[in-house]
Amino acid sequence: MVGALLLAVVALALIASSCGGEADQAGAATTAGPAAASATRPAPAQRGPTLVAAGDVACPPGEPRTRFACHQLDTAALVARLKADAVAVLGDLQYEAGSLAGFQGSFDRTWGRFRDRMHPALGNHEYGTPGAAGYFAYFGAHAGRPGEGWYSYELGSWHVVVLNANCDIVGCGPDSPQQRWLRADLSAHPRRCTLAYWHQPRFSSGLHGSDDALAPLWRTLQRGGADVALSGHDHDYERFAPQDARGRLDRAHGIVQFVVGTGGKSHYPILLAHRTSRAHASVFGVLRLTLDRGAYAWRFVAEPGVGFRDRGTARCH
Repeated sequence: MVGALLLAVVALALIASSCGGEADQAGAATTAGPAAASATRPAPAQRGPTLVAAGDVACPPGEPRTRFACHQLDTAALVARLKADAVAVLGDLQYEAGSLAGFQGSFDRTWGRFRDRMHPALGNHEYGTPGAAGYFAYFGAHAGRPGEGWYSYELGSWHVVVLNANCDIVGCGPDSPQQRWLRADLSAHPRRCTLAYWHQPRFSSGLHGSDDALAPLWRTLQRGGADVALSGHDHDYERFAPQDARGRLDRAHGIVQFVVGTGGKSHYPILLAHRTSRAHASVFGVLRLTLDRGAYAWRFVAEPGVGFRDRGTARCH
């Protein structure tokens, strides 16, 4: 049913759509849209590590590349060009069912070259293989414990949390094992700057829309001081202003969310833009984050020939 719906609406995504940027946090400069000017700030003495992110990546082995589908080789070329210190893959990495043979026949031949610096998150398509066994077999210890899929790591001065947003399978409620782990992890790693990512977005103006089941995790992250959240699932790019778990603007304590379902599988259209949406487009590409001490910079890097840009800087809480 989803496939038929996508065929019906894909014409809406022929041209990338975008909306203008604005200053979303004190001291933050943002730009968005075709041929937008670059945001600038005084360069710090030493730049922090870089992280490149995208989800919704690889078509099944042998499926042909078209104008609007199966661009995993193209986006892998962007990752290679950016030479990031870490690569965050945001779920639905191998269609349609996340089998080990699928990973080996498609994902591995494109994005697999970055596996030594890759930190994956589970998507819903990975569970097309029972227990997401293909995903856990392919990534091994990099994927967290089988049956869970949540873990954390350090990147420069930042603490990074990876969650499993398949709430119907692992639970996301206040008393779930994942929530108990998250509260303990944030308490044990009190950093000024914290980044979290998972697959299904809490907020989205795309085809799948916002996922209310993730509100408890969002509240826990916000109480723990998290600054940035990344997701995929909707096959588009979208950046939001800092907001709370109910989608209300919160410049002082809110989390800035990026939807980056642009890894190559296909395009989804942007529907009615959420009130806190600040930039969006139906494109292929990757998000590059520079994680400085006390601040971060973002830049969405689209495929060559695409006019959409979104970049800027912000401080941590």
